[in-house]
Amino acid sequence: MSRRTINAVFLLGIVSVISILLIQYIWIRNTEGLLVKNIEIQESKVAIQEKEDSLNLVHFTEQTHIALRNVLQQLTTIAKDSSDLYGAVNQIRSNYFYVDINEELNPFHLETLLKREFYDQNIHQNFQYGIYDCFTDSIVFGNLIRYSEESLYETDSLKRITFPDMTWKKDGHYFTVYFPGIASDGGNKPIPDIKQSSPYIYLFFIVILILIFFGYTVFVILKQKRLSEVKTDFINNMTHELKTPISSIGLSSEMIMRPEILEDKEKIQRYAGLIYKENKRLENQVERVLKIAKLDKSEIELSKEPFDLSEFFHELKDNFEFNQEGRPVQVEIDLELTDPIINVDPVHFSNVFYNLVDNAIKYCQRSPEISIHIRRDKKMVSIEVADNGIGIKRENLKLIFDKFYRVPTGNVHDVKGFGLGLYYVKTILEKHNASIQVKSVIDKGTTFTIKIPV
Repeated sequence: MSRRTINAVFLLGIVSVISILLIQYIWIRNTEGLLVKNIEIQESKVAIQEKEDSLNLVHFTEQTHIALRNVLQQLTTIAKDSSDLYGAVNQIRSNYFYVDINEELNPFHLETLLKREFYDQNIHQNFQYGIYDCFTDSIVFGNLIRYSEESLYETDSLKRITFPDMTWKKDGHYFTVYFPGIASDGGNKPIPDIKQSSPYIYLFFIVILILIFFGYTVFVILKQKRLSEVKTDFINNMTHELKTPISSIGLSSEMIMRPEILEDKEKIQRYAGLIYKENKRLENQVERVLKIAKLDKSEIELSKEPFDLSEFFHELKDNFEFNQEGRPVQVEIDLELTDPIINVDPVHFSNVFYNLVDNAIKYCQRSPEISIHIRRDKKMVSIEVADNGIGIKRENLKLIFDKFYRVPTGNVHDVKGFGLGLYYVKTILEKHNASIQVKSVIDKGTTFTIKIPV
């Protein structure tokens, strides 16, 4: 995937995300406006209803006072002026009244008068009455009297309603009337709470979800691009690495087949040796790739045994110092261990440091100087391998342990390899529960620090 294609994908993705968020924002604004209008409509309806209820309650209270005063006037045998009669009617609650009277009351007579007066005053409500007699200190409750359009008022002999709690007076005669169909608070209803959670909360979660998805998509695209670049680089390196020995083998074979060469045994032996050497080189390169394939499949099993670090690193020093052609190699060993024996797989553990030292030599433009410092750090053995090579850029440090990755050098292939060495190093160390860290300065060198649990 080209950089131009990736940029186009990013641009389209950003435009799509912004469009989705804009649509969501407009939708939420419209929804919020409709919600505010609905609240205003509900509040206006409630206000109108409250006003109507309030007017109805005032009318009901006035009509009830008139009806009860008329009943009291008909019950009173001793003439009184209207002011005394009006003061005898008292309202405790919006649905609860009591009337003072100085005479004994007949329940049937009182019930008949109440029905008639309530009907005359258009009070079409269910009601129940009670009579208090101060002489006997007793209360008589009547049955519930229901109102209907067909039969007007009729007594329900099977049902009585408990009167609201109140303190009964102990002086004089009086009767009470209770209207259970009238709310004690005057019929006021609370404004319904239709407010909901802010829709911007949902927008926030949508934004987070979209950003996570978009970020993950970008991450996958970049990862695939990097893998594609690594794959291409690996194919180029592998082609270069295989092309050289194949060309050498082909050229040597062609030379051997020439008639004039067949008579020269020395040249035949030299060309045959070259073919054998290049064939081994091809075999080693293929073997390296197969080893990495086995690592990926977890087919390599470690065979741990006691391993002498002092003996191994001195052998490594001799091997690299005396088997180099051309420029001299200097390897310094600094061992700060009283007990140099650790338990590791000797073959793979040896390969780890052979890879590191071999890289230090290959990536050095002057005479290689390598220092290996081994010391004990609490319950760990710390091994530092430092060189004076060309160094590694900071942006490449976190990628050098990836399989097939090589630091980009364009079309220059002056250093041979498939990008498998450091991947092998890290994999083997992880199988030993060890860790590796790297620090590097351009044109000054690189230091690998390995810590192995004891």
